[in-house]
Amino acid sequence: MSRTATDPDSGADQPPPGDDTAFFGQPRGLLTLSGLEVWERFSFLGMQAILVLFFADTVAHGGMGMDPGTAASVSAAYGTLVYLVSVAGGWLADRILGSYRAVLWGGILIACGHYSMAVPTATMTWVGLGLISAGTGLLKPNVASMVGKLYRTDDERRDAGFALYYMGINIGAFAGPLITGWLGDHKGWHWGFSAAAVGMTFGLIQYVAGRRHLAGRKATAEYRLPDDALRRAIRTMAVGAVVVAALAAILAVAGWLTMDRFVDLLTIVSVIAPVVYFVVMFRSPRVTAEERGRLRPYVVLFLASVAFNFILFQAYSTMMLLASTNARTEIFGFHFPASWYASALGAFEVALAPVVATVWARMGPRQPHASNKIAIGVILGGLSFLLMVLPTSGHSDDTYLMSVWWIVGSYLLLGLGDILLETSGMSATTKLAPKAFASQTMSLWFLSLALANGIQAQTVKLYGEVSNPAYFGVNGAIAVAVGVAVIALAPWLRRTMHPVH
Repeated sequence: MSRTATDPDSGADQPPPGDDTAFFGQPRGLLTLSGLEVWERFSFLGMQAILVLFFADTVAHGGMGMDPGTAASVSAAYGTLVYLVSVAGGWLADRILGSYRAVLWGGILIACGHYSMAVPTATMTWVGLGLISAGTGLLKPNVASMVGKLYRTDDERRDAGFALYYMGINIGAFAGPLITGWLGDHKGWHWGFSAAAVGMTFGLIQYVAGRRHLAGRKATAEYRLPDDALRRAIRTMAVGAVVVAALAAILAVAGWLTMDRFVDLLTIVSVIAPVVYFVVMFRSPRVTAEERGRLRPYVVLFLASVAFNFILFQAYSTMMLLASTNARTEIFGFHFPASWYASALGAFEVALAPVVATVWARMGPRQPHASNKIAIGVILGGLSFLLMVLPTSGHSDDTYLMSVWWIVGSYLLLGLGDILLETSGMSATTKLAPKAFASQTMSLWFLSLALANGIQAQTVKLYGEVSNPAYFGVNGAIAVAVGVAVIALAPWLRRTMHPVH
């Protein structure tokens, strides 16, 4: 049956009118999507803040008994898996589920994963991490793509809208570690995981309640597969999942698939996947010559994202380990769990995101080009690690305790850099994306996060093996060098990134 003007979903894939300014001058649907991300980040980063500490804690205290380097590596490998799965999530949204249903089912899987991790057994911990990985892969690329659908390409509110959206993300990033960290420290790690489960449940409720304000909410995928191809795809995915699970079980029982080898395998896949994906998009007949030209500068933005997020994700691994052993956990006479340091990052981003959004909105067409925003973000990320060279230097042993303000200052630099890079990067992605790969191109942005985690999974093995000043100094210097290189490429990027300004 054809749609009529009275069909409530007749404009389901169209951006709202330009005069829809109900949410701080932004479309009303931004409130729904930001609200979802508040709770998704509450659950994901609340769990992430205590995950490496849970891995490194002794079995007697309810942990997994891993050494610090292994704990950080496994935590990074989990992050790698989360973002690798986002490729499948983008494809499923484009070809089978549609964006709205992909996000909905992703949220359901995430909630089930956190509820599984609330059960205090090692088996349920791994089951829960698997479910969260699958759910986040469905949710993350598609909810960001839905934010892009709220705006027309020439709408100058877009960058400011993504900044507000990112502020919503970081409200959850601030609140999550406070709740899960306190519960993990005072009641047990699995109590912290249960709080993450409740948070994701709240996110799902408000997402469904605000459905009518969203573009891209129609029941079918925008580029839905023909029925025969759809049935073949479902059969292939089902058989593939069974084969992979059976092969993994056999290799694990045979003693070949150890945790170290699994981490190494994920790193290899994180390198290969974006290379293959870029090749597929460059060669696809559905991508026009103009769209292909815009993909070239996107490669530079992709590499910049890798460099920055390599630093950012260590806020939840090596920085958490450093805070738990060599940083004071008292401020103005108040004692707090080491995991609360992760909330400082979220707090800075909550405070700074509206400032950044206001500045961009007031500057309008005079604001810096997106590539320069991204480059400055990468440089700030590198400086956040270089700052840690100072308090970790000049000690005769590892029993020292640095002031709270060193880690807080590092997170201030990292938080500002994150706002500049992620908001501009996600916004640019929605503009540069070939139409036939809309959700999947956002998945490609998240593949940069997978690659950052994959590299981190190998690099963090050196944590504790080399001196802390050398570890933080070298990694920070590399990130700064990448940011400077992007600035040097600014003239070419401005020419080739139209319609990004």
